[in-house]
Amino acid sequence: MEAVRGMWTDERLDDLNHRVDGGFQEVGREFQAIRLEMRTEFAAVRGEMAAINRRLIQVGAGGLMVMMAIGFAATIATVLSQT
Repeated sequence: MEAVRGMWTDERLDDLNHRVDGGFQEVGREFQAIRLEMRTEFAAVRGEMAAINRRLIQVGAGGLMVMMAIGFAATIATVLSQT
């Protein structure tokens, strides 16, 4: 066990420290890239959802108006047919 400990010189520890730091920096850069990608993708999804929401409101409001017009026309037709 003592022989193994003796093989870790200051230079080797410094080298390991630099490699570990470099690995953490690389992981940090990857996380930053992923965060940026997620932000842009989420913004695109929000835009698509807003467009779908607008379309649903337009179709719903249009359908409601058509149904109301048909109901009014049916009511008028019924009243006119009774007289």
